[in-house]
Amino acid sequence: MKDLRMLAKNPDMRPHVVTDCVTLIDQQIKSKKGLTGMAVKTAYGLVKALKPSMIEKSVGSLLNAFTEQLQVYYHRYQEEGFNGSLEQYLSARASDVAESLLQITDRRASLSSNKTAVKAYNKLRPKGKEHVEIAVPEIGRLLDKHVVNLPNI
Repeated sequence: MKDLRMLAKNPDMRPHVVTDCVTLIDQQIKSKKGLTGMAVKTAYGLVKALKPSMIEKSVGSLLNAFTEQLQVYYHRYQEEGFNGSLEQYLSARASDVAESLLQITDRRASLSSNKTAVKAYNKLRPKGKEHVEIAVPEIGRLLDKHVVNLPNI
């Protein structure tokens, strides 16, 4: 059995996973449309302009918690013997996966002392689940890409 948490713990794999996560976030932001999309793009652009490495650092700081949470789904995926990719498995559970991941960022935001980041997060959070649900297939694809390199435990 493989353990997704090793994606965050393995020093050889972690930087590649972080880079792929940042790329995924950039692509998701770029794809947003309408008024909400403009708000998301504006907030994201502001963060990147003020602190260019903030997204990468944020992903790095959340990766352990995210892989811990996603391991629950991955374990079920393996136990059930799902006939399909992890991307397909997670996509079928996108609402639950999104809520699980947002619980982590909600907790982090509630503990943050960065008022600007918390204000931006709270402004965008009402639509957060919808945005994360849309990204779940890509998260699954990213995991499928990296899980093949994990050893069995």
